[in-house]
Amino acid sequence: MSTTVINIDRSAKPASPGAIASRDQLPARDHQRTGCPFHDVRSMLRDVGLRPTRQRLALGWLLFQKGDRHITAEILHDEASKARVPVSLATVYNTLHQFTEVGLLREFAVDGSKTYFDTNVHEHHHYFVEGDNEVLDIPGEVGMARMPEVPEGYEIARVDVIVRLRRKEG
Repeated sequence: MSTTVINIDRSAKPASPGAIASRDQLPARDHQRTGCPFHDVRSMLRDVGLRPTRQRLALGWLLFQKGDRHITAEILHDEASKARVPVSLATVYNTLHQFTEVGLLREFAVDGSKTYFDTNVHEHHHYFVEGDNEVLDIPGEVGMARMPEVPEGYEIARVDVIVRLRRKEG
């Protein structure tokens, strides 16, 4: 049996002046599918108002070179270490949050304790494979029979659905 978790992000406006509402507002680059050359990361950062520091460039290249993916700060830190990029785990967290604030990444939590960052910022939902700690995109749309009543003064900015899966026994 799978469980559906709905997280509602009620912040309707981007977090910073350089933020974008969706990947559609980024310059036309297909870096998700083809990999992202280093100079494209520099342009991407500048386009959203982030200064292309050496650490942001290196982490951005590691993030976006492999196409759409779901990654934790710990995984990115490990990849940076293997690529001999001298960066602390705190810097990785800070960079991931900066990228999220300007719309380059989507952030979502699984079990409230594990935070994933998604390079695909288009509206979509996820499977979480228990035991493997693997996140997969759900193809197509996910329907909901009824949305919750929204408190006065708020509007729904985004709904994240995470369907938990486990392998059948026997």
